[in-house]
Amino acid sequence: MTDLDQVYREHAATVYRFLLAKCGSEQTAEELTQETFYQAVRSIHRYDGSCKITTWLCGIAKNLLYASYRDVSLQNVPLEEAPEPVAPSAEEEVLADLDRTAALQAIHRAPEPAREVLYLRLLGGLSFREIGAVLGQTETWARVTFYRAKAKLVKELNHDA
Repeated sequence: MTDLDQVYREHAATVYRFLLAKCGSEQTAEELTQETFYQAVRSIHRYDGSCKITTWLCGIAKNLLYASYRDVSLQNVPLEEAPEPVAPSAEEEVLADLDRTAALQAIHRAPEPAREVLYLRLLGGLSFREIGAVLGQTETWARVTFYRAKAKLVKELNHDA
């Protein structure tokens, strides 16, 4: 087994969940995960070790996802072929009794990095450790950022109700 095999085995699931949280399509996430590792192999000489390998891989994945958004063929998917929603996480179930559209609108209005953390946790189902790795922060930072953002979100949604 080569080092690249080990990197794939250790990080493919994280990259996949990151992409799934961003795009909501299992098929797109799978395809872009494979493309991410292909691009990583092609550009391994540019990895300087200044960040975690997961951060570097998710950066490649994010760039590939954004490039795919520019592809007109991906933007013209008929509604009937739209991907099914991702299974709810435990935190998303807490918000289930609130109006889902209002909750998503409130998340969309949240400032960065809170919005990104909320998306990765609620829609992507990533652990706090994985969120910290993806965003180049600690697990504790991801946990605190999430709980503060969630408290503001619930307060905003209850105020509007």
